[in-house]
Amino acid sequence: MNHAQDWVQQDWDTTTWTAETWPIAACLHGFPAVGTDGVAVHDAAPEVWDDILGQVAAAGFSLAEVADSHIRPADLEPARRDEFLAIARSHGVGIPSVHLQRRSVIQPGHEEDNLAYAHRTIDAAAEWGMQVFSTGLHQPFNDAQKRALWFWTAQGPKDPDDPEVWQAAVSRLRELGEHAASVGLPMALEMYEDTYLGTADSAVRLIEDIGLDTVGLNADVANLIRLHRPVEDWKELFAKTLPYTNYLHVKNYTRDEAGDGSWATSVPSTMETGLINYRQVLRDAVANGFRGILMTEQYGGDSLGVCATNQRYIRSVLATAKFGETTGTTRTSTATTTEGAVR
Repeated sequence: MNHAQDWVQQDWDTTTWTAETWPIAACLHGFPAVGTDGVAVHDAAPEVWDDILGQVAAAGFSLAEVADSHIRPADLEPARRDEFLAIARSHGVGIPSVHLQRRSVIQPGHEEDNLAYAHRTIDAAAEWGMQVFSTGLHQPFNDAQKRALWFWTAQGPKDPDDPEVWQAAVSRLRELGEHAASVGLPMALEMYEDTYLGTADSAVRLIEDIGLDTVGLNADVANLIRLHRPVEDWKELFAKTLPYTNYLHVKNYTRDEAGDGSWATSVPSTMETGLINYRQVLRDAVANGFRGILMTEQYGGDSLGVCATNQRYIRSVLATAKFGETTGTTRTSTATTTEGAVR
């Protein structure tokens, strides 16, 4: 049975995308992963899903990314999957991507389990008719991160400076990339501090070592500029990583820092008011052939409301942007052959 989504609200011929039709998705961070009744969203009643997706649609979104913090496609029974997709469809919301987070394939003691889980998630994403499989190398929060107001202000796990572990990451991620490509999905790897995707040079080297055109970056540069320590210049980060980017989480932070690097602070903001000049980033990206889903993300406050504000901002920027030709690879364009693609 074909369980692919019957979406009609988006045109996935990337050559025809405009400011009005560019696929922009909402995150689900604004909704607690566990309800006040103690039931996880993954296991929640249909009424809970209906409320969440109804709010997403009311905020002006026709697409939403599913992160496995809220819904684990690999662990959802077929009947429940179909129920979730039917509810989404009833609100005119498509599910184009899954983001698998904090299940690193080089997490000590969990390497094989996490690799198997990622493989199952790829298969589920294909069955759901998704367009992108996104993951990364970040690991679960430690106690200090869980206690912090903003988790990025506490030191998290670090990938080791170890050639053997690096090669293990390359090998396992290549394996996942090959699997994803076999079912028509590009794979995007999210940039994140203190991982092998934690600097521009390291992230690019990792993609090049994996060596698959269908594996690119989710150049979430905001993950790095929010850190309360010296960071790379956002302009240099994007300049180096955008040519390898096939999917993009977008958010922003205000930032202040001492000239001598002795202190730094950051606070979540809208895309328009933060440190990163997304008008420049988006215009440069599309002029150079980027054709990927943009996923709006926000921590704190009314996350969904800020994402909606950011969607309007993105479309206003794209309205005056010059769209360059794509390179023809999935690093700069979303795949259009996946079963269930929007038509």
